[in-house]
Amino acid sequence: MKIELKHISKDYGRKTVLSDVSVEAESGSCVGILGGNGCGKSTLLSILAGIRKPTSGSFLCDGHDIFKDRRMMSELIGYVPQGTPLIEELSARDNLRIFYDNAELKRGLKQGTLKLLGIDEYINVPVRKMSGGMKKRLSIGCAVANRPQILILDEPSAALDLICKQSINGYLKAYKRNGGIILLATHDEEELKLCDKWYILKNGVSMPYDYDGNVEELIRNF
Repeated sequence: MKIELKHISKDYGRKTVLSDVSVEAESGSCVGILGGNGCGKSTLLSILAGIRKPTSGSFLCDGHDIFKDRRMMSELIGYVPQGTPLIEELSARDNLRIFYDNAELKRGLKQGTLKLLGIDEYINVPVRKMSGGMKKRLSIGCAVANRPQILILDEPSAALDLICKQSINGYLKAYKRNGGIILLATHDEEELKLCDKWYILKNGVSMPYDYDGNVEELIRNF
């Protein structure tokens, strides 16, 4: 599979947040979307997830514009926003039941994605009692219930401890190995290493960036 974002723009009235974003990715790869606060990363990812509509542009999947095919978009894409898209009063199990049937849930907790993310260790804990890392891993578990081929994540390991970061990073590596495509907004050094391509968003425009491991140099380009 190959995806191509072509000339995506987003205006809010007279304010232009994105003016020309073009990005490419192929199966088994991770693309890092980089940039300073307020550059439009979250806006872009929410557009790609179908939460917001672009002002213009296309999102091609093997040549088919999925902006024009909502059903295909929902089947192909899993989305993990910065916030917590979970029901606080429910346990991890009950949140997952919204997305999984009982048989799938049991399999996932025993030997699948949910086990890999460590969700089996706190399956009966209410969301309101979870740490940030537990919530983030659960959010990912919910997002990949329908086995999406494209996973969109908005700073998934921000403010998390090392163990949680390692758990998420391990899952993302496995997702890539299985042929998935990851679009990732991040400033995290380990997540930057996971990427195969990097693009900086600046003044509403995407620019390819050759990341060489120098985070300080990267930030100077924001």
